Amino acid sequence: MPSHPSMRLTRRTALLGLTAAVSLGRHAMAVGHAQTDQRCVVVILRGALDGMSAVVPYGDPALAQWRAELLPGAVGTEGGMRDLGGFYGLHPALANLHTLYKAGELLPVHAVAGPTRVRSHFEAQDYLEFGIDHQMTSGWLNRVASVLPQPQSASQTALSVGVTVPILLRGPALVGSFVPKGYGEASPDLYARIAALHAHDNITGPALAMAMQERHFTDATLMQADKGRNQGAFQMLCADAGRLLAAEDGPRLAALEIGGWDTHTAQKNRLNQPLKQLDDGMAALKAAMGAAWSKTSVLAMTEFGRTVRVNGTGGTDHGTGTVAFVLGGAVRGGRVQANWPGLSQANLFEYRDLQPTADLRGVAKGLLAQQFGLDAAALAQVFPESHQIAAMPGLLRA
Repeated sequence: MPSHPSMRLTRRTALLGLTAAVSLGRHAMAVGHAQTDQRCVVVILRGALDGMSAVVPYGDPALAQWRAELLPGAVGTEGGMRDLGGFYGLHPALANLHTLYKAGELLPVHAVAGPTRVRSHFEAQDYLEFGIDHQMTSGWLNRVASVLPQPQSASQTALSVGVTVPILLRGPALVGSFVPKGYGEASPDLYARIAALHAHDNITGPALAMAMQERHFTDATLMQADKGRNQGAFQMLCADAGRLLAAEDGPRLAALEIGGWDTHTAQKNRLNQPLKQLDDGMAALKAAMGAAWSKTSVLAMTEFGRTVRVNGTGGTDHGTGTVAFVLGGAVRGGRVQANWPGLSQANLFEYRDLQPTADLRGVAKGLLAQQFGLDAAALAQVFPESHQIAAMPGLLRA
């Protein structure tokens, strides 16, 4: 279908397109179609989540010596960690995920890392999405779409409204874009940044300040509006993704992303908001999917973890091992999957990081093999040069 300035993109158009993408600030979504009744969602946590704060290994005797100031309250105390079976505790902000855990629909995979050991966000995120430790022309979820049976839909066309599809879904599969109502509106934070940029200009500074005051853009209202926008954007995207995925003729693959995990300073307080956004988003995804949730798996992954030690500003720096979340109605959850390496000095990776004992490609392979029936040859196409990484067994219900 050729692009045209007057082309209207409706919900029906998005359902029929092979791939769609949505972006709201630091949050984004892309979806792809395939001829299957199973659904797979990948959530990229951009910025490097501290896995030991999200899923706290409080049973490790060395934990407190490294990061006592970051630890939430004890399990069973008001505002404390949520129990995950006696050794691990879920961060207090993850109430909805804990509900999924108790329902057997959440499986945290701890001490896990991607295909590289770099500590650059940009490199690590690219390799995480390529599924290999070098550049490729396609992302691994796009390659999943290529090996799955193709849909018989009459609409196999490209749709573009100027929103970029993440690397994870780029490749030979046809792509399009989907922009929900309200996308493109300037955020309150943008107005604040423009005003700050001109604050010291004798002409534009006062003029902008007066104009913003007349529009009631005070510092307090800007902060409150931006907070509400950030808290609701990812939840809205997850609800949109859930409705698209739940449709009988809808997409079967989705990629979402959420930022805010780079906690170099004041981590204990700063981590609450992105964790709450993730938690609310996953609850919205489940609610929107309805009965289709029982045929769904979600993999939430981040580019690398963070240092075991706390730095001088109450945060953590770029590390290695972290946690991934596998959740959904198809997941065999209610437990933590981990070969825990221990936190004694001798057991740390390069004497500073959580030692990874699992590979994210193995987690993804396990999901794809069990959910879509992909054999070794197909998995080798999705994750080339990874024959030494076995598919993780037992992630989904029989």
